[in-house]
Parts: sequence; C-alpha cells; structure tokens
Amino acid sequence: MPQEHIFADPITEKIAVFLNGIGIPLLSAVLDGPTFLPGILVENGRLLVDEAKLLYPGDLLHEAGHLAVAPAALRGSLSDEVHLPDAHPGQIEMEAILWSYAAALHLEIDPRVVFHDHGYYGRSPGLLFNFSVGVYPGIKGLHEYGMTLYEAEAAAQNARPFPEMRKWLRD
Repeated sequence: MPQEHIFADPITEKIAVFLNGIGIPLLSAVLDGPTFLPGILVENGRLLVDEAKLLYPGDLLHEAGHLAVAPAALRGSLSDEVHLPDAHPGQIEMEAILWSYAAALHLEIDPRVVFHDHGYYGRSPGLLFNFSVGVYPGIKGLHEYGMTLYEAEAAAQNARPFPEMRKWLRD
C-alpha cells in the first residue's frame, strides 16, 4: 500500500514536493512487479516510487511530464505507459520531454539528471544541445495547451517565454 514518505535522496525529495504541489501525486511504494522504468509505476494518474529500485530520479520528471500534458479529464485514469487516445505518440513524447526540461530548470536541477546517459535511447546529448541553442521540439503542444509562451508573444506581454511555464498542468 503506498505511503506518503520523505525520500532519502534530496533530488527525489525535491521532485516529489514539486509534483505533489502542482497536483501530480507522487507516493512512496514497494513495487514488486515489473515496471516500464525501474522503481516507477504510473497508476491512476499517480506516480508510485520504490526508492530502493529507482535508478534515475530524473525519470520521475519525464513520467510526470506525460501526466502533465494529458487532458485533465483523462489524467486520473492513466496507468503504466501513458498513451492518449487521438494523440500521436511522438508528439506526446516530445511534449513530455520538453515539460521535464522546464521542470528541471524550475527546480534548479541539472538537466543532465533528467537527460542522463542511459535515457532517451542515447539521444540525451542531442536533446540537451537543441535546448541549449533554443530549439524546443514539442513546444507547439505546450503552447496550444496554454502552458507556455513563444518568445515573441512573451515579449509582447512583458512575460517570460519557454522554458518558463505559465502553468504546469494541461486543462
């Protein structure tokens, strides 16, 4: 049975506090069965985390990104590998990747914690390079959901563009 818990790892704890604060429940649990990512299970819109099995705390932000970009009406029903009906899997993946990058910066966590050497099928260095030069695949969806602003739009509103987020969860 999942229990709210203070995590031993400070990065995991920082992520847990943030996610719980924005409305993505993250709970400590003992996970005995197989999981898509070690130590993480998405269950009914929540992240269950077995800290003893969690290899990469940054993976929590990526999985949370999938929940964050899901329509609010569906979020609580999502489990396991998150798939959204009527959405192109590549689009949702890029939105979750970009969301996790913005979240890492917001939390002042080195993006390499999320984009580690064992993630993203070896594409982490390329993704980080793109982000460092302002290339943000997936920003169109985040913008359409009202979660962030494009650069010119932000300037016109005297606001900050991506990677600053206007809101963390899709309506």
